[in-house]
Amino acid sequence: MTLRSLLGVDVPVIQAPMAGSQGSALAAAVSNAGGLGSLPAARLTPDGLRSELARVREQTSGPVNVNFFCHAQPAVAAQRESMWRVVLEPYYREFGIDPNQVSPGAARVPFGPDFADVLAEDAPAVVSFHFGLPSPDLVARVKGWGSVVLASATTVEEARWLEERAVDAVVAQGSEAGGHRGMFLSTDLTTQVGTLALLPQVVKAVDVPVIAAGGIADHRGVAAALALGAAGVQAGTTFLLCPEATTSAVHRAALTTQAARHTALTNLFSGRPARGIVNRLIRELGPMRGEAPPYPLATPAVALLQAEAERRGSGDFSPLWAGQNTSGCLEVPAAELTHRLAAGF
Repeated sequence: MTLRSLLGVDVPVIQAPMAGSQGSALAAAVSNAGGLGSLPAARLTPDGLRSELARVREQTSGPVNVNFFCHAQPAVAAQRESMWRVVLEPYYREFGIDPNQVSPGAARVPFGPDFADVLAEDAPAVVSFHFGLPSPDLVARVKGWGSVVLASATTVEEARWLEERAVDAVVAQGSEAGGHRGMFLSTDLTTQVGTLALLPQVVKAVDVPVIAAGGIADHRGVAAALALGAAGVQAGTTFLLCPEATTSAVHRAALTTQAARHTALTNLFSGRPARGIVNRLIRELGPMRGEAPPYPLATPAVALLQAEAERRGSGDFSPLWAGQNTSGCLEVPAAELTHRLAAGF
């Protein structure tokens, strides 16, 4: 089955949901261009989601994907929080920040009944999940109003697990991909392989359509993925410089320099492995730290440093999410970029 027949799109391109770097405008622009635009809900409240969905509908009548995280919400552990602040303390002193300003807690809430209630009002064409799936009753509810369900897999085992739980298609996320790894059955980073290695294995292992993600920056990457059996592709990093994206000034600047050639999987900014451009924090602390609280509890302590550094025009403490292939990042409208990706298809 092709992406066209599964999702009702004109071209086999999904714009990857990118929380923090986009909102409704980018999703609508890609959908209007014949692809599948995605609205990230990882940082939204239910009321915020309702507002964003309304904005999407004002801008497009095309199908849209709404994306959610499915992490287990951890409890705040005082000792772990204290250890993390000790690691960051030299930077607090440098910037004159009082670490007591940090408010421990989770800024990102996983998909639950409150979000489902909002979605039921809109019944989007597609709902996708990262870090596994919500409870079976919630998945059944989403499928019950007719939404197609997608979910990310970073290994063959995860793809099979998702198929067994009735997802309509699997997003095979190669290690090149920017942002958070969708891994959920294991925390072992040695299980993470590149898109061209993962994709054919997943296609062989499952019967549902497979969408390739990671390192796809132009129409040649799309062609390669389709040749390996993908029903379509998901591209994210390549849209970060589009005017419809909300990518910050320091993030945009990093994407246009040689710095973008150096990315790493890091847990410093959120507590969970995610690929971003190497900056001062990653260089000096190392990309992975055991002191970092579990996702998403590591974020508040770093957010103070990010805000102060960005106020001074620096991205040294910002999560500059990006994949390994930034060659397709262009400052052109998202519709033009969608058409370039789909050239010949």
